[in-house]
Amino acid sequence: MPGQSGEPAAGAVAEFVAVMRRLRAECPWKQEQTHRSLVRYLLEETYETVDAIDEAEATGDFAHVAEELGDLLLQVVFHAVIAEERGDFDLDDVARGITAKMRRRNPHVFGDTPDEDLTAEQVDARWQRIKAAERPEGAGPQDPPSALPALLYADKVLGRRERAGLPLDVVADSPDLGERLLALVAEARAAGTDPEQALRDAARRRR
Repeated sequence: MPGQSGEPAAGAVAEFVAVMRRLRAECPWKQEQTHRSLVRYLLEETYETVDAIDEAEATGDFAHVAEELGDLLLQVVFHAVIAEERGDFDLDDVARGITAKMRRRNPHVFGDTPDEDLTAEQVDARWQRIKAAERPEGAGPQDPPSALPALLYADKVLGRRERAGLPLDVVADSPDLGERLLALVAEARAAGTDPEQALRDAARRRR
């Protein structure tokens, strides 16, 4: 089965990078694109990937997920090739950076004394501590991206307040609809439920 051979995917990825370099050199539309012009496609492909995952969870057929991940990979490589042309960075730099981050933030696996007895919650808490320690001295917590879907944004904001030991200050019976929605997000967090996914699943059941 695919993915079970243990062979690296470097050959296929390198071939794809070569394809994108040639397209940038020979395709007029590809030549015109910039980091900014590609943002809309990055967002579209991300949401299409989410839809494919939802459908696959319902049907058990993940073939479409592979296709959508390919479209998402296109965006990553496209940005990397543009940056490479500018002399900013290349795909190897991107891969090296995320590899180093994964090793650094997962000491229970890659550290000198691996710890296999941690729970998922403990792993997440350690990740957050390491992430906070990596910020420049005096820098506050990173704000969640404001472009996130509203429920996910609210979930991130409440999570940051929880980690800082601040009160959530939600009002379930507020006359303001936004405040009541925020209270529902807090309720979902307390129950260990992803509010964004829960609402998406409920809406999909009514399509």
